[in-house]
Amino acid sequence: MHVVIAPDCFTGTLTATQAAEAMAAGWHDTAPNDTLTLLPLSDGGPGFLDVLAGALDGETVALTVSDPLGRDVPAAILVVGEEGERTAYVESAQAAGLHLLAADERNPGLTSTWGVGQLLEAALAEKPQRIVVGLGGSGTNDGGAGLLSALGAGPPEHLARGGTALASAPDDALSGLLAVREQLAGVDLVVATDVENPLLGFKGASAVFGPQKGATPELAQALEGALGRFTEIVARTVSEPLDLLAGAPRRLEREPGAGAAGGLGYALFLLGGRRVSGVDLVLDAVGFHDVVHGCDLVVTGEGTFDWQSLQGKVASGVAVAALGAGLPSVVLAGQVLVGRRETMGLGISGTYAVAETPEQVDAALLDPVGTLRARAARVARTWSPAR
Repeated sequence: MHVVIAPDCFTGTLTATQAAEAMAAGWHDTAPNDTLTLLPLSDGGPGFLDVLAGALDGETVALTVSDPLGRDVPAAILVVGEEGERTAYVESAQAAGLHLLAADERNPGLTSTWGVGQLLEAALAEKPQRIVVGLGGSGTNDGGAGLLSALGAGPPEHLARGGTALASAPDDALSGLLAVREQLAGVDLVVATDVENPLLGFKGASAVFGPQKGATPELAQALEGALGRFTEIVARTVSEPLDLLAGAPRRLEREPGAGAAGGLGYALFLLGGRRVSGVDLVLDAVGFHDVVHGCDLVVTGEGTFDWQSLQGKVASGVAVAALGAGLPSVVLAGQVLVGRRETMGLGISGTYAVAETPEQVDAALLDPVGTLRARAARVARTWSPAR
């Protein structure tokens, strides 16, 4: 058999490359004669830049930016020349990622996206025609206010002190937003997201993703109110763009992807950004359709395969692409929290969990490579039976 192994990172334990290598080792333990092609992937979250740097011929520019709590962290942008045009790729998780925070530091009421603004500023300095910003895996919930402040849209004392501080921001907190928009007017700003959530509401950034970042129900509600106040300030500062089909103003906070990365999507839309699927962008960049041509099976995976995985993350994107190529796909994840009924529509032929009990979860966290390798070996017995 020819098997393509194309996982996302297993957040908090393994990078996409490490996960692919562990899966391949386990598969080889059972089926040593199979041909394996490793294709680490990302949907815009952690690992986005590493995956693209491995697939595209570009230059990595190293720099130092602020993490969600204002501490210096190393980061980079990737600059690629494509058909006479320059594209700068930015991974927001390098500055705003949840992985940059210790468990007791996770408080989306205080964390800021200021460092992502520094990354965008560095990208602009490269004079690109296009900037692609990957969103996902953030530990922030400030609607991108910190990013806007870092670019000069308003004072950091109002915009870069975390999500809850926006509730008391004055009406003129974004007095420099128009100038920032003009600065980006000639750049094609692409927002690569793994989710389609709006900024506000029951499916918005605070309600859905706030708890994952350490928000209590009370804090999530406070963040919702603060982001609502932020949209009021925006409305007082700039005019909403028109929907050319309906002839009515577009409510950017309601746009699909506005709630991505704690509302970073919303801030980038304010700067003229347009949304694309992060996983589709990466699949195109790595030449997924050419790689899987002539193979027999695609194996993908991630840390937790749940309902969010079905809505634009790597596993679902790979499954849909494999289905389009007429290939079966299976998911190998740390935990599987959805049933067969939910996965059949994506063309997924099977889901396999590394851990199914609390004891197995603990063991997997202690030895993520070994337990993933062992599970991949068992899956290979099903899909690559001995001749």
